[in-house]
Amino acid sequence: MTDWTPYTARAQQWFESLRDQICTEFETIEREAGSDAAFEYTRWNREEAGNPDPGGGTRGLMKGKVFEKVGVNVSTVKGNFSKEFAATINGASAEEPGFTATGISLVAHMANPHVPAVHMNTRFLTTQAAWFGGGADLNPPLPYEEDTADFHARFRAACAAHNPTYYERFKKWADDYFFIPHRGVHRGVGGIFYDHLECTDEAAFERNFAFTQDVGKAFLDIFPQLVRRRMGSEFTPEEKQTQLQWRGRYAEFNLVYDRGTLFGLKTGGNVDAILMSLPPEAVWS
Repeated sequence: MTDWTPYTARAQQWFESLRDQICTEFETIEREAGSDAAFEYTRWNREEAGNPDPGGGTRGLMKGKVFEKVGVNVSTVKGNFSKEFAATINGASAEEPGFTATGISLVAHMANPHVPAVHMNTRFLTTQAAWFGGGADLNPPLPYEEDTADFHARFRAACAAHNPTYYERFKKWADDYFFIPHRGVHRGVGGIFYDHLECTDEAAFERNFAFTQDVGKAFLDIFPQLVRRRMGSEFTPEEKQTQLQWRGRYAEFNLVYDRGTLFGLKTGGNVDAILMSLPPEAVWS
């Protein structure tokens, strides 16, 4: 059986590097808008009875002129799932509940309703199996076909560099996953979502790690372009109200259906970091 410890460390280093690059770019956008907003970083430590090294993470949070609320979190944790939860996780069981998980998670809620909100997450997990997962999806309160097309084109290119089937497969996965059944609507205009890119050996790890890195690079490339394109747009009170109502739908999805939220809560993650995905303001009507 492969010892995945050094591979987890490599993945963690990448996720932290990507976090630093994204936060720097977002702060640069704030400066361009005449704001001095910056990320505040809060370290948290996980606790697990009988586990001397359960890990933890760092929550990065910024509230600015362009980014009304953006969270960028990196965590690396290890320990044992509860017996009940282990039965729902790839490669784990009540008899083999051990796991490690490292990843980056980002959600940005924007001040201007013409600027799309966004979610991005990539991760590496090990149980008795090892795999990468993640993706990114665009969530505009006021969709623009140009923005949607550019977002998808960038991730299509990232996928094509690794496997000609990835984009269509992972786009459909995002469309199916980011759907609110009780509302009968999608959360946004999609993107890509993937999970269980299995690492059966070192070569598979390298392939899947390279793809996951390119997903992060694609996000860092395209999303700031969309922000700069729309952040100076004038908006009406009615358009702001549309954004707030849309945010209510977003919150419903994250609290009821999102697997990442459930994973964090079930594994003793930091509640503030887990719920950073919730918008700063929303309405229901």
